[in-house]
Amino acid sequence: MIVTGKQNAEELCAFIDSSPSPFHAVNTSAEKLSKAGFTEVESPALFNEEESVFFRRDGALIAISGPLKGEEAVRVVGAHTDSPNLRLKPIFDTNRNGWRGLGVEVYGSALNNSWLDRDLGCSGRLVLKTKDGMLEKICRLDEPVARIPQLAIHLDRQVNEKGLILNRHKHLQPLVGIKEGSSLLEKMAHSIDQDVQDILSFDLMLHDLTPSTLSGIDQEFVSAPRIDNLLSCHAAISALASIGSQSGAFTNVVALYDHEEVGSTSSTGALGPLLKDALMRRCSDASLSSEQSLVISSDCAHGTHPNYVDMHDENHQIFLNQGPVLKHNANMRYATDALGAALVKTAAEKANVPLQVFVSRSDLACGSTIGPLAAVNTGIRTVDLGIAQLSMHSAREMCGSEDPGYLQSLLMELFKN
Repeated sequence: MIVTGKQNAEELCAFIDSSPSPFHAVNTSAEKLSKAGFTEVESPALFNEEESVFFRRDGALIAISGPLKGEEAVRVVGAHTDSPNLRLKPIFDTNRNGWRGLGVEVYGSALNNSWLDRDLGCSGRLVLKTKDGMLEKICRLDEPVARIPQLAIHLDRQVNEKGLILNRHKHLQPLVGIKEGSSLLEKMAHSIDQDVQDILSFDLMLHDLTPSTLSGIDQEFVSAPRIDNLLSCHAAISALASIGSQSGAFTNVVALYDHEEVGSTSSTGALGPLLKDALMRRCSDASLSSEQSLVISSDCAHGTHPNYVDMHDENHQIFLNQGPVLKHNANMRYATDALGAALVKTAAEKANVPLQVFVSRSDLACGSTIGPLAAVNTGIRTVDLGIAQLSMHSAREMCGSEDPGYLQSLLMELFKN
């Protein structure tokens, strides 16, 4: 069954818009799983209590379905909930030359210029003190509270010839006002009916307020923030929710990690213990070592940019709306090998899903994913698979509107057969 077309792309847009931060992405995923009959557990120690369960911690989520024992193999889809953005410093209120601003750090390898001249809201989580102890609550403010204005061309006449160079400390300070007025932290507290005096700490970040949408003259594209990598999160959770416990002999797992964009070195990143702990508690040694077991590292791929064709390998052109992409790298920046690729190609043929193959130019550095980390952490054969996109790491990215459905269909086939 191919899950494709406008409806799937619109569902992706809704998922992205409901997930401005990793904490919201986990919450949105948890709601989708709960509606599909999954049971939330408070500890990975309880993964063997129910056929379909999930566990969340901070910006990460692990979901499992399938038989409690006697399974033949395990299939894992890994993705990440975080995207490059601007994150508030612990003391973020600033005053520069009479302007009120926000002190921010650039999170991940963002295209800094893409954050200019955008109306920005704020989202994340607050940790509050209560009479019963600490309380964590997610929050979001979809109001244009901040903006980073670009310098006029009259004051930088050569910008179009020499390029825009931004100092992340000096030039990316969002402006919020001029005279003394409302506190952003107060606004965040009030958005969830809390008092600012009760805030102990926070993880807050800025997000573009422009809604996700289908674009192009025939709506062939999705234009949205955080496509990398909420597209894969949505496809993985949707595929698992659709299959549920009807997975035959496979144990199916979705691992949504945080902090991939900054190296995955955290308790909720791919180098952390969450996935390995889940697999050891739920799966038999025989299933983990089975040749049919597979980890799919699902992250976005570089589509061939029509204005920069020479930045791509001429024999590995990647197009939007022509199916998921198997990613290869001889130096194991991607984890795909021949046997893993064969499993995915077989599943794609059964699902009638087109498949593309990517490798970088030999003289350009290759990015990486959670794939190699998952392979090392679990010992399970791993492939890197994703959807082609343009504008990767921009505040607003684009992909094909048919491809999200293709990916979901392929993941469903990999979960079943």
